[in-house]
Amino acid sequence: MKNNKNNCWLWRILFYSVGLVVLSIGITLNTKSGLGVSPIISIPFSIANILNLNFAAMTFIVYAVFVLIQFIIKGKNRDLKDILQIPFSLLFSVLINYFGGILDFNYTTVWQNLLLLFAAIVVTAIGAAMMVNMRLIPNPADGLAQAIGDIFKKGLGFGKNALDVTSVVTTCIIGLVLSGKIVAIGIGTVIAMIGVGRAIAIFNKIFKENMDRLAGLQTVDCSAEIQDII
Repeated sequence: MKNNKNNCWLWRILFYSVGLVVLSIGITLNTKSGLGVSPIISIPFSIANILNLNFAAMTFIVYAVFVLIQFIIKGKNRDLKDILQIPFSLLFSVLINYFGGILDFNYTTVWQNLLLLFAAIVVTAIGAAMMVNMRLIPNPADGLAQAIGDIFKKGLGFGKNALDVTSVVTTCIIGLVLSGKIVAIGIGTVIAMIGVGRAIAIFNKIFKENMDRLAGLQTVDCSAEIQDII
């Protein structure tokens, strides 16, 4: 029994870690399309682009703000997983910085950028699904979306939509105030808002059951054990 628990935790950590790397690649690819980035990363991307700052560093700062907002929203209901989102954000920003340096794409035609955007959406969806499915430390954007959904008693979907809209509006305001134009928002933003969710649904339909089985999330032992750790 102990070996089974150890094995399921190894799979769980492996899937989560791979998902983290894949998600950071997807986010990086999204910024390279030039068609507009996804809503959540539009805020750090626009600030970094306008002020000529490091995108990864700005992502860490914005994610840290997301965690702070969660603390305020949740009040006494906050837990250890909320605090652990800070080191997650730091690691995530390091990965984005790394992949931003080696994934140096600069396409000039619309069809090439559309293909890159499609690849970014698929890769982002795979990474996000793998991480969320393992039920460990949520990335700050998902954590905040869940907190918003809980406050309004409408669930994660509503929270995600509300956060996406708020992020787009905030990015537009930042762009207009700092540069006199809208930055980071485009047709790719709309496509990403719709496409990532659909791609996650397809990925989960094909792979989630087997992933849950390997990670022990279909058994009482491993599912309950997480409560003693996080």
